[in-house]
Amino acid sequence: MSPATPPASPEPTPDAVSSGGDLDSSQDSVNAAATAAPGFGPEIPSAPAAAADGGSQRPRKGPLSFLSGALTSGLLAWLSLGLSQKVVGYYAEHPPHYSAQIAQSIATALKTLIVGMCFLATFSFAFIGVGLTLTFLRSLLQPRNSQGAS
Repeated sequence: MSPATPPASPEPTPDAVSSGGDLDSSQDSVNAAATAAPGFGPEIPSAPAAAADGGSQRPRKGPLSFLSGALTSGLLAWLSLGLSQKVVGYYAEHPPHYSAQIAQSIATALKTLIVGMCFLATFSFAFIGVGLTLTFLRSLLQPRNSQGAS
């Protein structure tokens, strides 16, 4: 038995490229068009230029970013807590009463699921807010490293 070899793929025709048949070739033509006409469209760095500077490095997040994230998460936790309290209050005033045992069981399970998801959202947002607050405080206490030193 000889192993089966995959058939060689034919080169895409210009019609296949223009109709979106080969995405790599069409992306190359878009990149070529963008670099051929400077000033028109987004500037796309070429692969050798991106490799020469050591790859794309994002700037580090600063304390302001941590603070805004902590405040946003704290606000969402507070709103989730309010929603959780209203859901618990609603189900305390309107408990499910069904004559069929299976309907009562499904209603109780759904109530438990909804209340649990509300408090899970509250806990998640609060935990993220506390973590971002601690990260904010740590970023204020640590001196920033210079770009040249590692």
